[in-house]
Amino acid sequence: MTRLSGSQDYSIQDQRETVILVDTEDNVIGSSGKLPAHRTGKLHRAFSILITNPQGELLLQQRATQKYHFAGRWSNTCCGHPRPGEKTRAAAERRLYEELGFTVPLTKIANLKYRAHDPVSGLIEHEHLHVFWGQYADTVYPNPDEVSSCRWMLPDRIRRSLAFCPDMFTPWFVILASKFIQGNGICRDVA
Repeated sequence: MTRLSGSQDYSIQDQRETVILVDTEDNVIGSSGKLPAHRTGKLHRAFSILITNPQGELLLQQRATQKYHFAGRWSNTCCGHPRPGEKTRAAAERRLYEELGFTVPLTKIANLKYRAHDPVSGLIEHEHLHVFWGQYADTVYPNPDEVSSCRWMLPDRIRRSLAFCPDMFTPWFVILASKFIQGNGICRDVA
């Protein structure tokens, strides 16, 4: 870890990553270092992945405590940013393997935009989010640099947890859950 400013540590990888800047319609308008984009809240392309098992449980991850923002919070299966020149689905597949050690076919189910400020790090998520879904029923191999813990949860238990302790979750997962966790499962036909 490298100390950049204040009391926040950032990994060398975070310092070197570049994100794709976009306009409100997701058209590419440039690129930026990942950390500068999050310091200033520039709109950039990102993805979130929802993985369910055949029993209808959603795989959640607890972000590692050393993550650059929203550290230690529970979130959807995986998220990240495509690199300049990288297709978003390919980036999602890459990141799923990097964080959790598996790949599955992913289906795009939606796009959405959101903005969220992390009061601890001071960083801002301002993303045009591509949401993907997949199904998996085997062993998960979390990368400890990225993920502190994983668990499979049924939709009704997720809703109860969000109602009781919303601050335990990332703000984008709260949005994803409100849009895609319906009834007893994940709504996958909204694209």
